[in-house]
Amino acid sequence: MAWYRRNRERSATLFALIDRDAFYDRPIPLRHPFAFYEGHIPAFSFTTLNERGLGQAPIDPAFARLFERGIDPASLDEARRHQRTDWPSREAVAAFAARCDDCVEQALEFGRIEDASVPRLVRGQAAYTILEHEAMHQETLMYIVHQLPNDRKRRIVGRHEDHAVLAREFRSIASGTATLGAEPDELLFGWDNEFRRTEIAVPSFDIAAYPVTNGDWLKFVADGGPVPVFWEERDGEWRLRTQFEEIPLPRSWPVYVTHLQAQGYARWAKMRLPSEAEYHRAAFGTRSGEERAFPWGAEPPSKLHGNFGFERYDPEPVDAHPAGTSAWGVADLIGNGWEWTSTPFGPLPGFEPMASYPRYSADFFDGKHYVMKGASPVTPVELIRRSFRNWFYGDYPYMYAKFRCVAA
Repeated sequence: MAWYRRNRERSATLFALIDRDAFYDRPIPLRHPFAFYEGHIPAFSFTTLNERGLGQAPIDPAFARLFERGIDPASLDEARRHQRTDWPSREAVAAFAARCDDCVEQALEFGRIEDASVPRLVRGQAAYTILEHEAMHQETLMYIVHQLPNDRKRRIVGRHEDHAVLAREFRSIASGTATLGAEPDELLFGWDNEFRRTEIAVPSFDIAAYPVTNGDWLKFVADGGPVPVFWEERDGEWRLRTQFEEIPLPRSWPVYVTHLQAQGYARWAKMRLPSEAEYHRAAFGTRSGEERAFPWGAEPPSKLHGNFGFERYDPEPVDAHPAGTSAWGVADLIGNGWEWTSTPFGPLPGFEPMASYPRYSADFFDGKHYVMKGASPVTPVELIRRSFRNWFYGDYPYMYAKFRCVAA
């Protein structure tokens, strides 16, 4: 209950950043307008837990259909097929959301939300599904708000630091085993793509100690490389569009780019992107052969370890959190931006769709989405665990995704 209420309070805070006149704006054409997301989150929670888990009657079947699922189109032409002009008023959406919230809170407090005889309720799966689903959407919402013009959102002034660009450094990772995924009894909750536990032998490799920075990328741009979507050039100077303002380009921050652009940089630098297993080995492996829960050890994630959990809305220097460094001396692995890997998003051996959300992963096993690991500044702490896997289209430019290189 406390987690659900924290989620709803944070979501309300984030939606309050959006100007009321922008409720129907669609700053990312590949996504629905804000009107959808304000209704989708509570609708999903009620449908998943109350209706499908506990067998309750729907609150409003028409609204349930309208807000059932988001979109992930591969092109603008495909996205146009999802356009509509009949979105309900914000007041109607708020009233529907309040009814959903009341019912969900009643279920969490008094319902039989854990029932071994109901697949959706085994180990409380539906309840945890709605909790993590809302946490994920808070990050998605920030991607969309980022693309909204500054005069259509409330501004939060941030403090930004920059310093000299770091010299390129590499860390040697000895050969060993990387464990992807987990067994169901190892986690309080996990999404279907996190199961099952898979051990992969990883040969030795050398990986960059830090992600590629804006300063590094500037050299690529000077040699003909693409300009990231968050950059602007004004009067011959490069600037960065942060969440709420435009600032001189911080050279020591990680660059946010698409998977396709990251691959291009790696080729230009005569290197490559790490695989998912190599990321795991560099992040969680140790010289003794044991694996850590987090790069820094077993201590729960905190602001000492990285830039995540809404401590900031924007990146910061890639060396800002030495306490988060892995056993191999690899820094900034969790937070400051998700990290692209070269691995197409797909099932681990033994994959089974989850009962509470069977389409969650399987719809994206298409070879066009790539695994990302770690966390961004606006990834809630509850989503930070070793087995968690994120993914996006290879050419999608709007999320907070950084990368580092492996020596070829």
